[in-house]
Parts: sequence; C-alpha cells; structure tokens
Amino acid sequence: MATEALLNRRVVLVRGRIELGRVVDVILEADAARPLGLDVLCGDGEHRFLPMATLGRTGPDVEIESALMLLEPAELEFYRARGRSLRRSASGTLADR
Repeated sequence: MATEALLNRRVVLVRGRIELGRVVDVILEADAARPLGLDVLCGDGEHRFLPMATLGRTGPDVEIESALMLLEPAELEFYRARGRSLRRSASGTLADR
C-alpha cells in the first residue's frame, strides 16, 4: 500500500470496530520515504502518534489491537521534530486532501 493511501483512513479497534480517529498525516524519516508512524486526529480532538510497527491489518481502515498504542501529543511532537510530514512535503493536490 502506498503511504499516501493511509491518509484519511479511519483508525479502529480490531475488536468491536470502535473508531478512535482518522489519519491526518504520515510522519516519514527525515532523510528517507520510510514511514515512522501516523498522526491520528482522535475523537477527543487530540492528535496522537501511532507507530507503524503497531499497525494491524490495513484495509479500508487501519486496525489496532488497543487504544494504548496511540501515543500522547508529546510523543507525536518528538517524531514530528525528527521526521518530516508527508502532507507538508507532498504536492499541492495531496496536501489539500
């Protein structure tokens, strides 16, 4: 799956299919196209970091085993500072999605 295809997908729990949020950005390594994790806008309005290693099946939704896999905003800022945003580095048409 292309990294861009993760944008705007729902993040749901495997059990119960409860929606936790939506992917609003992909954080990439600073000097490579490899994704580190996802910026997820959660139902409470907070942005949280979801490491790529924690992803389950990715079909129409991004599935995770537990809401505890979503890291707090401070961790998201840590990865944003050391990586780069797919949305910011993409062409205008992708960034406007």
